[in-house]
Amino acid sequence: MTDTKERIMDSSAELFRRQGYTGTGVKQIAAMASAPFGSLYHFFPGGKEQLGEEVIRWSGGLYLQLFATIAMQAPDPITAVGDFFSGAAETLRETDYADACPIATVALEVASTNDPLRKATAEVFDSWIDAASAYFVAGGIPHEQARELALSMLCLLEGAFIFSRAMRSTEPLEHAGACAVAAVRSALSHGS
Repeated sequence: MTDTKERIMDSSAELFRRQGYTGTGVKQIAAMASAPFGSLYHFFPGGKEQLGEEVIRWSGGLYLQLFATIAMQAPDPITAVGDFFSGAAETLRETDYADACPIATVALEVASTNDPLRKATAEVFDSWIDAASAYFVAGGIPHEQARELALSMLCLLEGAFIFSRAMRSTEPLEHAGACAVAAVRSALSHGS
């Protein structure tokens, strides 16, 4: 990826996280990326929608890598899940509740109005569910239960982001994290 394209993608991801897809203009993206306006259409001939799809998939991959990094550093799945939720709460506090999940932010906006972007967000969510399921299976949880656990954990996380941003409090994320940790602990104790 070229430096200019990477700056455009990074700036778009940040703006989508903070103000959503529809609230972000292409001129604003180009200005934040310190990129000539025409370069946006050079790299994304399909315009803002193509940029949105690529940013969603790219951001989704980055968040998946973040979870993998946290999981590799943790001694067990219980700690990994707790650390992931704690890190999300810390990020919200540090950014004054502006930076949450760009995928959920866009999904909430476009699910009924833009099918290509809806599909991109659905693909990212599916990849997260699959990866978390595989992680839990590797930790000793049966596949069907691992998938249910992964889906529940991600629902807790995304819902908590919405509540935390609206309430300007990490209490929802802390509670959701405690619930996710308890669910992982229970699944591991029943799986062994």
